[in-house]
Formats: sequence, structure tokens, C-alpha cells
Amino acid sequence: MTVRADLPRDADTPVKARRQGLPFSPRRTQTVSRAYGRFVGIMRILLPTIATALLILVALWPQLSDTQRRYAITPAKIAADAAKTLTMVNGVYTGIDDKRRPYTLTAETVSLSNSGLSLVALGAPKADLLMEDGSWVAVTARDGTYDRDKKLLKLRGAVNLFHDSGYEFHTDAAAVDMMAGDAYGTDPVAGQGPFGNIKSEGFIVRNRGERIEFTGKATLILRPNQAPGG
Repeated sequence: MTVRADLPRDADTPVKARRQGLPFSPRRTQTVSRAYGRFVGIMRILLPTIATALLILVALWPQLSDTQRRYAITPAKIAADAAKTLTMVNGVYTGIDDKRRPYTLTAETVSLSNSGLSLVALGAPKADLLMEDGSWVAVTARDGTYDRDKKLLKLRGAVNLFHDSGYEFHTDAAAVDMMAGDAYGTDPVAGQGPFGNIKSEGFIVRNRGERIEFTGKATLILRPNQAPGG
């Protein structure tokens, strides 16, 4: 009796591979198996993650649409009055008066009307006038207008006039003739200087401060040894 032991199916694989002329490598088979296993493991994690993200996106989509509509850029509505004016910030205007003395007019905002460019509205205006001897006069206010043809500056609201010799005056409204260097006002005015304090119903400043007149009823308080000419 002849007994033949059957070899396992895997044992015939190298023989069959050689008969068919195919390359065979156990190590390559193991490498492919490991790569396939890693691929399956990654997909088991990745697919549920993608599915969860899609579910979250579907749930949040209505809110995202509302947010997009809320922050959508739309054409700005401009008032008709604003469209008729031209406005610039930090405006500067310079010139010389009839005696060839320079002056500078600045403002935080300058508004020009399309109907006429002569009259401009000023926000926080300030006028600086230089004297022939090098001294200066400065005038500030909350608002004002400037007529470029007449060279007339009209100020209103917290009007302050300063002279570098130490004089200062405060009133609610004033007008400054930039060409002549004169300023005047008919509202109550309070002033102070090296001589003392003064209050009056109005004032006139001539030739950039060379002469100051107080109009109406006036009250003057002189400081000892500081009176003019004393």
C-alpha cells in the first residue's frame, strides 16, 4: 500500500507560479495585505467623520444663510442734502491781507456747496494772523463760515481770541475781516490780560490787535501795578 500525504494548498502556490511563469514573493503578499488593512482602518474612521460633518452642515445651513443675508453689502443711502455738498477734512486756506501780511485759516471739516463755491461752512475753524513785528493773533470757534470773495470769516459758538502778548477774549459770536485784520462782535465778551479782567457787551479789534475797543456797558478790574501806562 502506498500512502501519499497531500500538501497544503498554499504549498502548491510556488510550484504553480513557476509553471505559469509568474513571479511569487511571500513578503510582497504580506506587504499588500498590511497596506490593505491600513486602508480599511482609515476608511472606517474617515467615512463616519465625513458623514457627521455633512449632517452638521445640513443642520447649520439655514443659520449660515441668515447670517449671509444679514451682512450682505448693499448700496449706501445718501441723503439728498449730503449729495449736494462737497466735504473735506483738515482743510487749510492761506492768503495775504492788503498790507501783505500772511494769514492761515484751518478747519477740521470744510463743506462746499455745489450751487456756489464762494461760501464754505467750517467745522472747528482756526485763524492765525501774523503781525509785522512777528507777533500773532489766533481765533478759534466751534463752527463758522468763510466768504472767499469778501475774505470774511464769521464764527459762532465758543469763540476765543488770543494775542501772544497775553490777552485773550471769549464770546459766542464774532466776525473777522481777514484782509483788514479787524475783528468785531456784538455778543457779551469777557477778556483778560496783563492789565486785569474786563467784561463788555461787544468788542472791536483793529489792525490785528494794535487797538482793542470794548463797546456797550463795560466793567474793568485792574490789577495793581499792571494798568496800561502804570
